[in-house]
Amino acid sequence: MSEDQDPDSKTQEPTEKKVRDALEKGNIPVSKEASVLASMLGLLLILSFIAVDKAQGLVQFLKWFLDNPGEISFVSAAEPLQLMSAVAFELVWFLGPIVALLIFFGLASSFMQNTPRLVLDRIEPKLSKISLKKGFGRLFSVNGAMEFVKSLFKLVTVIVVAALVLKSQQAVALTSMYSDPTQLPQLILSVAMTLLSGICVATIFLVGFDLVLARFQWRKNLRMSHQELKDEFKQAEGDPLIKARLRSLARDRARKRMMSSVQDATVVVANPTHFAVALYYERDGDQAPRVVAKGQDIIALKIKELAYIHDVPVVEDRQLARSLYAAVEIDQSIPEEYYRAVAEIISYVYLKR
Repeated sequence: MSEDQDPDSKTQEPTEKKVRDALEKGNIPVSKEASVLASMLGLLLILSFIAVDKAQGLVQFLKWFLDNPGEISFVSAAEPLQLMSAVAFELVWFLGPIVALLIFFGLASSFMQNTPRLVLDRIEPKLSKISLKKGFGRLFSVNGAMEFVKSLFKLVTVIVVAALVLKSQQAVALTSMYSDPTQLPQLILSVAMTLLSGICVATIFLVGFDLVLARFQWRKNLRMSHQELKDEFKQAEGDPLIKARLRSLARDRARKRMMSSVQDATVVVANPTHFAVALYYERDGDQAPRVVAKGQDIIALKIKELAYIHDVPVVEDRQLARSLYAAVEIDQSIPEEYYRAVAEIISYVYLKR
């Protein structure tokens, strides 16, 4: 169907095939706010357990490097490179765990929302993605409006939380003016952690709402029209040749199950060549004999052959065999009008045993 189809006509819930195809193409429900929250939690963890120790080591190294520039002398051309390598190593040692932790939290937020899958189509360059018309359409759509509301909520949250935190720390900030300057970094770190904690708590509610909204909007976008349902049903049915082949396979399986039931039959009623009907009857359980297998011509001969192999009695009654074959389906009990004739045959079989 065309992508420009009227959205109001898509009132039916998506089928399992539609959902499966969407997932295979990388169309999955994702909350961007969950990634933002994960990044802030990672940053909070960094400030709490990593930043202080790592920062002190980097400060000590840079302090010697910056306070004693006169003591640095280069004898060969390789020594400046060695010095820069040492500085680069210290920076990597400081930033490496921080970047790795942020990447881990970002990936974890995505993996917890959906099963990871590799979809190369999602990263293929497409000219439609840089279309101004479609870009403005997305910007001023319902989704664009929701993104604006969420961004506004985050901005207001940051402003409110920052105002409350700074107001609560106002007295501490004033007294720090008369305290040891070396305590200032610890104060800034404490205020930053408090501020970040407050933002994380407020963002949790936004993430919960956004997760529900993302999945609802995803299911809504996958809704189908009546025509799409019909087209998918026709496609699932396949062409007439395939349907005929499937029916043939189904008949073969049903015939094999029927033949396997002959060995448990009580008696087989047959005429010499054309019809055979296998009946099952249990005295204490069944109200009436039940047809477990029936066949004509070659199948009838096969039923009688199996009956002889498994010592199932075969009684020839031309009229009864033909009537039962026409009137009773497999796994059905015989009608009342055949009770007397069948009862005589079963009684005869029990007497013979």
